[in-house]
Amino acid sequence: MSAQDARPLRIVVADDQASVREGLVLMLDLLPDIDVVGSAANGQQALDRVAEHHPDAILLDLHMPVLDGTEATRRLTAEHPEVAVVVLTTYADDTSVLETLRAGARAYLTKDADRLHIARTLHSAVAGLSVLDPRVQATLLAAASAPTVPPPGPAAAPSGPAAAPRGPDAAGRPLPDGLTRREAEILTLMARGMTNAEIAAALFLSGNTVKTHINRVFAKTGSRDRVAATRYARDHGLD
Repeated sequence: MSAQDARPLRIVVADDQASVREGLVLMLDLLPDIDVVGSAANGQQALDRVAEHHPDAILLDLHMPVLDGTEATRRLTAEHPEVAVVVLTTYADDTSVLETLRAGARAYLTKDADRLHIARTLHSAVAGLSVLDPRVQATLLAAASAPTVPPPGPAAAPSGPAAAPRGPDAAGRPLPDGLTRREAEILTLMARGMTNAEIAAALFLSGNTVKTHINRVFAKTGSRDRVAATRYARDHGLD
């Protein structure tokens, strides 16, 4: 038996909702093979707790203040590559999953997972295995098999210098204010006057997923409504 197997797994729990965070700490700390050594209410605190306690793994929510889970995962992977990042969140849309896995998360669970499943996943992630919730696997399969549908637009584009591409992928340039490619894509469709339902149909997303992205767009661009977001899109060449 290795030293790793002989002692409880040391973990940090990070979730901005106090009731969820405290419930997870209590629930997991009751297991004989889990030792919760710290908890955090935002992504920056998560980084601080990991630096302080040097755990084996961190159980991390995605949407937290100060520093969101995806960016926290990216920094944890870079600064503490020995710590396994296990995401536990309510979000299972393709963008959230892909961005977090690319950032370095080893496992991705939704919050309907029970404590034994969470514990097994933590142990597997520390052992170097990747674990995906069945809902997450289904989301990734659906995203991989969905055809790419270009957003509606003019039937013909002008030629010459005026035909320079516009929109989130133009020239592969960096996006402003931390927008992701998916958020920029949705902002572009909003600026073209598409409703949430039309955006969802065009991008093969659920209505709730589109709402979540739009709220993130509003927050990142400082827009109070669609009119302001459309103005932002035009000012930044994303229409």
